[in-house]
Amino acid sequence: MKNSDLDPRLLQRLAEAEVRLQQVDEELSMPGVSGDLERLRVLGQERAELEPVVRTAREVRRLMEEHESTRELAAESGDPEMEALAREEMQRIEERLRSLARAARELLVPPDPLEDRPAVVEIRAGTGGDEAGLFAADLLRMYRRLAERKGWKVELISLSEGILGAVKEAIFAVRGRGVYGRLRFESGVHRVQRVPQTESQGRIHTSAATVAVLPEAEEVDIQIDPADLRIDVFRSSGPGGQSVNTTDSAVRITHVPTGLVVSCQDEKSQHKNKAKALKVLRSRLLDRVIAEAEAERARERRIQVGTGDRSAKIRTYNYPQNRVTDHRIGLTLYRLEEALDGDLDELISALRLAQEEEQMEATGT
Repeated sequence: MKNSDLDPRLLQRLAEAEVRLQQVDEELSMPGVSGDLERLRVLGQERAELEPVVRTAREVRRLMEEHESTRELAAESGDPEMEALAREEMQRIEERLRSLARAARELLVPPDPLEDRPAVVEIRAGTGGDEAGLFAADLLRMYRRLAERKGWKVELISLSEGILGAVKEAIFAVRGRGVYGRLRFESGVHRVQRVPQTESQGRIHTSAATVAVLPEAEEVDIQIDPADLRIDVFRSSGPGGQSVNTTDSAVRITHVPTGLVVSCQDEKSQHKNKAKALKVLRSRLLDRVIAEAEAERARERRIQVGTGDRSAKIRTYNYPQNRVTDHRIGLTLYRLEEALDGDLDELISALRLAQEEEQMEATGT
């Protein structure tokens, strides 16, 4: 690794951050700024955002200088033992520089205001009949296990089951630190390739399920006019307790302007089912706003990761080969069992890094 191996655009952005911090400090020391509270607030916020970038820039520059001097020492020493020690030190510096470069990229990418939002996750069985329903159940378990690993809380909103062990549709909320920022990459078509238990001749079948991950919306995010809603109540069906088929507790809400329909029947209380349905409706409406903005961004520049395209095949789970492949970034892992047990860190981290690189490319970083 040479200093020239570092992305020159990244080094340029770091240099610009150092210059800008100096300009901000000069402006903060100017007479009259202390009396302008709004200007003081804006400059203070910008300085707080620039400080960690500049600290990283200075450390990168120090390590680059240290790497160069160590390289010269290795080249000029004439002592094999000294040269070996110098090259070992150079390797340590290079690893540190790579780590700092990743950290700098994260600092330079504009933060996602929805990063720490809770997420509403919707899983639906797709093509493949009963096998698709069984796969949808596997995905539901996978995300529950992921939540357990991360210490996130899961709240089931709606569940529609098929044959024993199968899921037609599951909607649930996940709450915790960084939930939406990590789960948003799961949106799309998930495909499974395996031999179903009902297959007598051992043939591999391909089935699919769709996953939609929406940021949980608050009333302040999306204002819904009650006049735009058509609310129907009906009797619940399926498991649910003694009153499930005796009261009109299930709720179906139609948002007339968009045609979005949300049903909820998991609670015995009509009021609770209505509240849950409205929560899902708000999240779907907010997701439409985000999707439209990201579609416009994708039209302006070819962007593959994180657009949440529900129709795009994003991942294949191949049982015979013990393989998980994410098609957006071409990453293949031969650890299917671990992934289905909720160990998705390597996949999600790679997707987040790819998205950051796309964003930096889009902003000229």
